[in-house]
Amino acid sequence: MSHPPASVELSTAISAVSRASLATSSVFRSIPSSLTKEDKSPVTLGDFAAQAVVNSVLHAHFSQDKIVAEEEASALKENGELRGKVTALVKEALQRDEAGLTGQKDFKPQWTEKAASDEAVMESIDLGSYSGGSSGRFWTLDPIDGTKGFLRGGQYAVCLALVESGKPTLAVMACPNLPFTKDVPKPQEGDRSGVDGGGSLFVAVKGGGAWQRSLNLSAASASFQPISMRPRDASLTFCESVEAGHSSQGTNAEIAKLLTITAPPVRMDSQAKYASVARGDGDVYLRLPTGKGEYQEKIWDHASGQLLCEEAGGKVTDCSGKDLDFGQGRTLKLNKGVVVAHRDAHEEVLKAVQEALEKEGRGYLARGEPAPAL
Repeated sequence: MSHPPASVELSTAISAVSRASLATSSVFRSIPSSLTKEDKSPVTLGDFAAQAVVNSVLHAHFSQDKIVAEEEASALKENGELRGKVTALVKEALQRDEAGLTGQKDFKPQWTEKAASDEAVMESIDLGSYSGGSSGRFWTLDPIDGTKGFLRGGQYAVCLALVESGKPTLAVMACPNLPFTKDVPKPQEGDRSGVDGGGSLFVAVKGGGAWQRSLNLSAASASFQPISMRPRDASLTFCESVEAGHSSQGTNAEIAKLLTITAPPVRMDSQAKYASVARGDGDVYLRLPTGKGEYQEKIWDHASGQLLCEEAGGKVTDCSGKDLDFGQGRTLKLNKGVVVAHRDAHEEVLKAVQEALEKEGRGYLARGEPAPAL
């Protein structure tokens, strides 16, 4: 097969995510170098615009489908200046020519100009309020995954997945700052000029494999290419979060010792980590609970990446070895942590994870048990 299995859902998702990445990239390039850590306004603008774009496209083509997304529009109702900026970004993204943007000459957009009005934009954002569940189908969206990376000039992703009966069946992920090939150097953090070649677009279809292409159709290789994780060999490389608060890096270091991993970890923000592991840039991605593990992971933070890695030859479980359950609402409340590795290496990696947690006195996470009462 030379391309992903075709479907109206996939074509729609590609259009939605590609248009949303236009909006986020526009905001990304405009972030001043003098931005303070406390100023989150650019990512707020990008989040709202991307969610409005994706939800507008999805609703125009699948009006009965529910959406689980991160943002809600109440802040826009009280801020006319922000609302105007969001609407302008949405209008620009929705007006782009489909064939020129995505190469999908046979895909016919169903939305109208009214989708880019102030009122329609707010309504579109609030379409993401669905509570989720284990029956039927719904979409889950993270409009900008990796907000700190976005603000720093690092990695971020626009992540969309279709979930059916509690399992992701289709995923589209845009990583505007992740080069399509290893031949193109990653931009230095803080460089707002963008990636030469336009970043990367990833898709996965349940039973249909994992694929990648350039986000920029004018790049030399604009067609989809299959991707796969590296099979287990003598060495492994970790891919982990930049932010220490997102995962227990100290535990990761102990696991690396148990697995005799000597290579330094590859650190990046967002679900770009899933994408990097899926295409073989790294081998293991761990998101381990900090503290007692009270935090519940949001489903939009993992649905796209989970399917992408599994279709690329990987296995994705929690710290106890259970599959991630996306049918429990807006969070992965039945799972603690995330362990991603090639199918041939996953058992070995999971064993090391569980041993490290036991050493720390957090073996209850490895056993899928609640934290002991104080």
